Amino acid sequence: MTRIHAAVFIASLACCAMFSLHAQTHGKPAIEPFGFDIAGMDRTVAPGIDFYRYANGAWARSTPVPADKPNYGMFTRLDDLNHERVKDILESARKDPHSKAGAAYTAFLDEAALDTRGLAPARPWLDRIDAVATRGDYARVAAQAVREGVATPFDVVVTQDDRDPDAYVLKLGQAGLGLPDRDYYLRPDAAMVQARIAYRDHVARLLVLSGVTTQDASRRADALLRMETDIAKVSWNRVDSRDAGKTYNRRTRAQLASLAAGFDMNTFLEGIGARTNELVVVQPGAVIGIARVVRATPLPVLKDAMRVAVLDAYGDVLPHAFAEERFAFHDRLLSGAEQPEPRWKRAVAFAVDAVPDEVGKAYVARYFPTDHKVAAEALVRNLLAAMDRRIQALDWMTPRTKARARAKLAAFHPKVGYPDRWRDYAGLDMRADDAFGDQLRARSFAFDREMNKLGRPFDRDEWRVTPMTVDAFANFSAVEIVIPAAILQPPFFDAGADAAINYGGIGASIAHEITHQFDDQGSKYDEHGRLATWWTPSDLKGFEDRTKALARQYDAYRPLPDLNVNGALTLGENIADLGGLVIAYDAWRLSLQGKPAPTLEGFSGDQRFFLGWAQIWRLNYRDADLRKRLLTNPHAPAAQRVWTSRNIDAWYEAFDVKPGQALYLAPEQRVRIW
Repeated sequence: MTRIHAAVFIASLACCAMFSLHAQTHGKPAIEPFGFDIAGMDRTVAPGIDFYRYANGAWARSTPVPADKPNYGMFTRLDDLNHERVKDILESARKDPHSKAGAAYTAFLDEAALDTRGLAPARPWLDRIDAVATRGDYARVAAQAVREGVATPFDVVVTQDDRDPDAYVLKLGQAGLGLPDRDYYLRPDAAMVQARIAYRDHVARLLVLSGVTTQDASRRADALLRMETDIAKVSWNRVDSRDAGKTYNRRTRAQLASLAAGFDMNTFLEGIGARTNELVVVQPGAVIGIARVVRATPLPVLKDAMRVAVLDAYGDVLPHAFAEERFAFHDRLLSGAEQPEPRWKRAVAFAVDAVPDEVGKAYVARYFPTDHKVAAEALVRNLLAAMDRRIQALDWMTPRTKARARAKLAAFHPKVGYPDRWRDYAGLDMRADDAFGDQLRARSFAFDREMNKLGRPFDRDEWRVTPMTVDAFANFSAVEIVIPAAILQPPFFDAGADAAINYGGIGASIAHEITHQFDDQGSKYDEHGRLATWWTPSDLKGFEDRTKALARQYDAYRPLPDLNVNGALTLGENIADLGGLVIAYDAWRLSLQGKPAPTLEGFSGDQRFFLGWAQIWRLNYRDADLRKRLLTNPHAPAAQRVWTSRNIDAWYEAFDVKPGQALYLAPEQRVRIW
């Protein structure tokens, strides 16, 4: 997209975006009476006591989590709708002999064929592992594993270079854990102890399914768990791993080989096709430590770890016993789901994962109205204008830093709906009778495509998510926000809904992504997307003082009796929630052009705005899923995200929140950043 000078860009926003959501309002809203589900409220709870329950309490009590899900809410409801829509697309595609998506979908649905073939499709992989006789063999096979989507002690990815955003770079970081996080290996609490026991049993069962005797499998599972525990001990935590400064460590291949003594890194890099002499080591201390663990681990244990990783990675395209074992551990034990998703839903996900742009192109043509894209692009302009006004009005930032912040805002690349150019899958062989091979070939095809980017200019038009994704994204190095088509639906966006609801829903969601470019990590990137310091020291201190206050606020929340929110882990998302909400509120007020908002069903305009925000976070969790999220996810739970409003003066005025109520904060305690 074309970059436009800041003054022209911002000036054009103020004149043309005022009417964006008001002009689009027509027809009945999908959620009556005005886009918000009043029946889902619990008005016995005062907003100042628990705004989440006030807005969503009746919905939370009456909405069970479906048996095949770890949680359920507005995002999952839309995801279910998209699965149904993509299923219709794929049912048509499977009749087309030239459709790769149709072939993948058909192959995955044929569970009887998978059972008939048994382990035969995986046998070449298992034989390859069995043939490993030296450390060099292990590194060579580990490289092939990475190419085909199988976990190894190290993870690699090709991405935009944070210090040279016009180029790609290869990043290498820590991996090698079968449980979701290092804490699952190291924390002493009962839930984590149980998870470790269950994981050890899961490993043993996979080994038995692959032909190992029960007694031998038990011993080998113990050894594998000991190795992974050693890896966990040297792995970085998630707070340090999200720090953009700490994780950018440029090294030559020779330097990396020296760091990772004990693992044949040169053979590994050659095996993945890394045509570069330099790369970024994400967690250098962990890479050193993991290499030492690999060196100290007997080769048979390393081979068992790879065997288990292959069977886990391809469990859904192996006989039913493997798929059931994969579900029992990953979905039931770790996330609380009671039964697997229907085969057709997993087939949809399988096809989308294999050839995402083939499916996405058909989805956009069938389900994404052009006027939704136009309305969303106008809304983005309106929100950028509101953010620009807020930057100019900040009382804690100097003019020099404000000028740089505004320049960064003007450099934004909004991407809305779908890509302008679709990926080509020429050369990818997808067969209607080979689900295992389809998955392997699709993963290899995608990996090689990424590796081939090295040495080429960064493609700023590429999308890394599908139009069917119910979410939105910010990319720091590209200075872009991405709004996929699928999120532009009720309750986030509804052309027939009240404008205040839309601004509280999709408006705050888009502004959340805008704010990410200025959160505790995004703020480390300048207007060119370069990891660089552009703040004055005093402004940086003022910013960090405010973000630390927000982290302390979230640290105090305890969603489970024995587990709090991690304010440092969730800080970026919490900054984005707070900034997104105030930006969207300002943009909505600006859209009124000085006119008063009408009262609807007894709710003022300001009340409807905050209710629109609360409604999109309707979400019920199973305890296991909530625990996993608290330990691993950079987002706070839904209720705490709704409570972000307690930092905004307009929320207090809208709902008459008083001192003594649980969510009340004195004005000087309210966190104000952007």
